[in-house]
Amino acid sequence: MRQINLETWPRREHFKVFSGLDYPHFGLCANVDITVFRPFVKEHDISITVAIVYILARAANGIPEFRYRIRTGAVVEHEVVHPSTTILTGEDLFSFCTFCYSEDFLSFASEAEKRITHVKEHLSMKDDTAHDELLFMTGIPWVSFTGFIHPINLDPVDSVPRFSWGRFFEDGNSLKMPMNVQVHHALVDGIHVGRFYQTVQDFLNEPDHVLG
Repeated sequence: MRQINLETWPRREHFKVFSGLDYPHFGLCANVDITVFRPFVKEHDISITVAIVYILARAANGIPEFRYRIRTGAVVEHEVVHPSTTILTGEDLFSFCTFCYSEDFLSFASEAEKRITHVKEHLSMKDDTAHDELLFMTGIPWVSFTGFIHPINLDPVDSVPRFSWGRFFEDGNSLKMPMNVQVHHALVDGIHVGRFYQTVQDFLNEPDHVLG
Protein backbone atom coordinates (compact mmCIF):
# COMPACT_ATOMS: atom_id res chain seq x y z
CA MET A 1 0.00 0.00 0.00
CA ARG A 2 1.25 3.50 -0.76
CA GLN A 3 -0.09 6.92 0.16
CA ILE A 4 -0.89 9.33 -2.66
CA ASN A 5 0.73 12.76 -2.46
CA LEU A 6 -2.31 15.01 -2.83
CA GLU A 7 -0.14 18.04 -3.61
CA THR A 8 1.27 16.48 -6.81
CA TRP A 9 -1.61 14.14 -7.70
CA PRO A 10 -2.96 15.03 -11.19
CA ARG A 11 -6.58 14.62 -10.05
CA ARG A 12 -6.19 16.66 -6.83
CA GLU A 13 -8.75 19.25 -8.00
CA HIS A 14 -11.26 16.54 -8.87
CA PHE A 15 -10.66 15.00 -5.46
CA LYS A 16 -11.37 18.31 -3.70
CA VAL A 17 -14.56 18.96 -5.67
CA PHE A 18 -16.17 15.54 -5.33
CA SER A 19 -15.03 14.95 -1.76
CA GLY A 20 -17.09 17.97 -0.78
CA LEU A 21 -20.39 16.62 -2.14
CA ASP A 22 -23.10 15.20 0.10
CA TYR A 23 -23.35 12.15 -2.16
CA PRO A 24 -20.10 11.76 -4.16
CA HIS A 25 -20.86 8.36 -5.68
CA PHE A 26 -22.01 7.55 -9.21
CA GLY A 27 -23.08 4.35 -10.87
CA LEU A 28 -23.43 2.93 -14.36
CA CYS A 29 -25.44 -0.02 -15.67
CA ALA A 30 -24.65 -1.73 -18.96
CA ASN A 31 -25.16 -5.13 -20.54
CA VAL A 32 -22.18 -7.39 -21.13
CA ASP A 33 -22.11 -10.22 -23.65
CA ILE A 34 -21.76 -13.70 -22.14
CA THR A 35 -22.48 -15.68 -25.32
CA VAL A 36 -19.07 -17.38 -25.17
CA PHE A 37 -18.57 -17.25 -21.41
CA ARG A 38 -21.79 -18.97 -20.29
CA PRO A 39 -21.38 -22.22 -22.32
CA PHE A 40 -17.71 -22.43 -21.32
CA VAL A 41 -18.37 -22.41 -17.56
CA LYS A 42 -21.22 -24.90 -17.95
CA GLU A 43 -19.10 -27.26 -20.04
CA HIS A 44 -16.24 -27.15 -17.53
CA ASP A 45 -18.51 -27.36 -14.48
CA ILE A 46 -17.30 -24.02 -13.10
CA SER A 47 -19.43 -22.09 -10.63
CA ILE A 48 -20.92 -19.13 -12.53
CA THR A 49 -20.79 -17.00 -9.37
CA VAL A 50 -17.14 -17.78 -8.67
CA ALA A 51 -16.23 -17.13 -12.30
CA ILE A 52 -18.02 -13.76 -12.40
CA VAL A 53 -16.53 -12.66 -9.07
CA TYR A 54 -13.07 -13.61 -10.31
CA ILE A 55 -13.44 -11.73 -13.60
CA LEU A 56 -14.69 -8.57 -11.88
CA ALA A 57 -11.91 -8.75 -9.29
CA ARG A 58 -9.23 -9.34 -11.92
CA ALA A 59 -10.47 -6.43 -14.03
CA ALA A 60 -10.63 -4.11 -10.98
CA ASN A 61 -7.15 -5.06 -9.81
CA GLY A 62 -5.78 -4.15 -13.21
CA ILE A 63 -7.02 -0.53 -13.00
CA PRO A 64 -5.28 1.61 -10.33
CA GLU A 65 -8.30 3.85 -9.71
CA PHE A 66 -10.28 0.83 -8.46
CA ARG A 67 -7.57 0.23 -5.87
CA TYR A 68 -7.62 3.78 -4.47
CA ARG A 69 -9.29 4.35 -1.11
CA ILE A 70 -9.99 7.44 1.02
CA ARG A 71 -8.79 7.32 4.61
CA THR A 72 -9.54 10.33 6.86
CA GLY A 73 -8.91 12.81 4.08
CA ALA A 74 -5.90 10.98 2.65
CA VAL A 75 -5.79 8.68 -0.38
CA VAL A 76 -4.02 5.32 -0.46
CA GLU A 77 -3.46 2.80 -3.25
CA HIS A 78 -3.61 -0.89 -2.39
CA GLU A 79 -1.43 -3.34 -4.27
CA VAL A 80 -4.27 -5.90 -4.30
CA VAL A 81 -7.97 -5.67 -3.50
CA HIS A 82 -10.17 -8.65 -2.66
CA PRO A 83 -13.79 -9.44 -3.59
CA SER A 84 -16.48 -9.68 -0.93
CA THR A 85 -19.77 -10.94 -2.31
CA THR A 86 -23.19 -12.01 -1.08
CA ILE A 87 -24.04 -15.72 -0.96
CA LEU A 88 -27.61 -16.98 -0.66
CA THR A 89 -28.13 -19.23 2.36
CA GLY A 90 -31.25 -20.78 3.90
CA GLU A 91 -34.59 -19.06 4.56
CA ASP A 92 -34.02 -16.55 1.74
CA LEU A 93 -31.20 -14.89 3.66
CA PHE A 94 -27.76 -13.96 2.41
CA SER A 95 -24.32 -13.96 3.98
CA PHE A 96 -21.25 -11.86 3.24
CA CYS A 97 -18.36 -13.91 1.90
CA THR A 98 -14.86 -12.52 1.37
CA PHE A 99 -12.42 -14.24 -0.97
CA CYS A 100 -8.67 -13.80 -1.10
CA TYR A 101 -7.88 -12.67 -4.63
CA SER A 102 -5.35 -14.65 -6.64
CA GLU A 103 -4.70 -14.13 -10.34
CA ASP A 104 -4.47 -17.89 -10.73
CA PHE A 105 -8.09 -18.89 -11.28
CA LEU A 106 -7.76 -22.51 -10.16
CA SER A 107 -6.30 -21.43 -6.82
CA PHE A 108 -8.89 -18.68 -6.46
CA ALA A 109 -11.80 -21.00 -7.28
CA SER A 110 -10.63 -23.72 -4.89
CA GLU A 111 -10.44 -21.33 -1.94
CA ALA A 112 -13.67 -19.58 -2.96
CA GLU A 113 -15.64 -22.83 -2.90
CA LYS A 114 -14.36 -23.55 0.62
CA ARG A 115 -15.41 -20.09 1.78
CA ILE A 116 -18.85 -20.47 0.21
CA THR A 117 -19.41 -23.82 1.92
CA HIS A 118 -18.40 -22.28 5.25
CA VAL A 119 -20.65 -19.20 5.09
CA LYS A 120 -23.66 -21.26 3.99
CA GLU A 121 -23.36 -23.05 7.34
CA HIS A 122 -22.20 -20.00 9.33
CA LEU A 123 -24.09 -16.92 8.14
CA SER A 124 -22.10 -13.73 8.67
CA MET A 125 -22.95 -10.07 8.17
CA LYS A 126 -19.37 -9.01 8.91
CA ASP A 127 -16.51 -8.80 6.45
CA ASP A 128 -13.37 -10.79 7.19
CA THR A 129 -11.31 -7.61 7.38
CA ALA A 130 -11.83 -4.25 9.04
CA HIS A 131 -9.80 -2.61 6.29
CA ASP A 132 -10.90 -1.23 2.93
CA GLU A 133 -8.97 -3.39 0.45
CA LEU A 134 -12.26 -4.88 -0.72
CA LEU A 135 -14.58 -4.91 -3.72
CA PHE A 136 -18.24 -5.31 -2.73
CA MET A 137 -20.29 -7.50 -5.07
CA THR A 138 -23.74 -9.02 -5.31
CA GLY A 139 -25.65 -11.12 -7.82
CA ILE A 140 -29.37 -10.49 -8.49
CA PRO A 141 -30.16 -13.44 -10.80
CA TRP A 142 -33.93 -12.92 -10.62
CA VAL A 143 -34.05 -9.57 -12.47
CA SER A 144 -32.53 -8.21 -15.68
CA PHE A 145 -32.24 -4.77 -14.13
CA THR A 146 -31.51 -1.52 -15.93
CA GLY A 147 -30.55 0.45 -12.82
CA PHE A 148 -29.14 -0.32 -9.41
CA ILE A 149 -28.31 1.65 -6.22
CA HIS A 150 -26.16 0.10 -3.48
CA PRO A 151 -26.61 1.04 0.18
CA ILE A 152 -23.59 2.95 1.38
CA ASN A 153 -22.32 4.65 4.51
CA LEU A 154 -21.39 8.32 4.03
CA ASP A 155 -19.87 8.92 7.46
CA PRO A 156 -17.13 7.83 7.71
CA VAL A 157 -16.30 7.97 4.00
CA ASP A 158 -16.81 4.66 2.20
CA SER A 159 -14.88 4.56 -1.07
CA VAL A 160 -15.05 0.82 -1.78
CA PRO A 161 -16.32 0.14 -5.35
CA ARG A 162 -19.51 -1.87 -5.65
CA PHE A 163 -20.61 -4.24 -8.42
CA SER A 164 -23.75 -6.19 -9.22
CA TRP A 165 -24.96 -8.43 -12.02
CA GLY A 166 -28.44 -9.61 -12.95
CA ARG A 167 -30.47 -12.19 -14.82
CA PHE A 168 -29.21 -13.31 -18.22
CA PHE A 169 -31.38 -12.59 -21.25
CA GLU A 170 -31.31 -13.34 -24.97
CA ASP A 171 -30.72 -10.52 -27.42
CA GLY A 172 -31.01 -11.90 -30.92
CA ASN A 173 -28.32 -14.56 -31.21
CA SER A 174 -26.46 -13.22 -28.18
CA LEU A 175 -26.76 -13.86 -24.45
CA LYS A 176 -26.46 -10.72 -22.34
CA MET A 177 -26.11 -9.95 -18.63
CA PRO A 178 -26.80 -6.59 -16.93
CA MET A 179 -23.92 -5.32 -14.82
CA ASN A 180 -23.70 -2.34 -12.48
CA VAL A 181 -20.64 -0.47 -11.22
CA GLN A 182 -20.82 2.11 -8.41
CA VAL A 183 -17.76 4.17 -7.40
CA HIS A 184 -16.64 7.24 -5.44
CA HIS A 185 -16.24 10.08 -7.95
CA ALA A 186 -13.35 11.64 -6.03
CA LEU A 187 -11.29 8.60 -7.04
CA VAL A 188 -12.85 7.23 -10.21
CA ASP A 189 -14.20 8.86 -13.38
CA GLY A 190 -16.32 7.63 -16.25
CA ILE A 191 -13.25 6.86 -18.35
CA HIS A 192 -12.01 4.43 -15.71
CA VAL A 193 -15.40 2.72 -15.46
CA GLY A 194 -15.41 2.49 -19.26
CA ARG A 195 -12.03 0.77 -19.17
CA PHE A 196 -13.36 -1.59 -16.54
CA TYR A 197 -16.33 -2.60 -18.68
CA GLN A 198 -14.09 -3.13 -21.71
CA THR A 199 -11.68 -5.28 -19.70
CA VAL A 200 -14.53 -7.36 -18.31
CA GLN A 201 -15.92 -7.87 -21.81
CA ASP A 202 -12.49 -8.90 -23.11
CA PHE A 203 -12.27 -11.50 -20.32
CA LEU A 204 -15.79 -12.77 -21.04
CA ASN A 205 -14.89 -13.18 -24.70
CA GLU A 206 -11.88 -15.39 -23.89
CA PRO A 207 -12.86 -17.61 -20.96
CA ASP A 208 -10.53 -20.39 -22.09
CA HIS A 209 -7.59 -18.05 -21.65
CA VAL A 210 -8.78 -16.23 -18.52
CA LEU A 211 -10.19 -19.21 -16.62
CA GLY A 212 -8.07 -21.92 -18.21
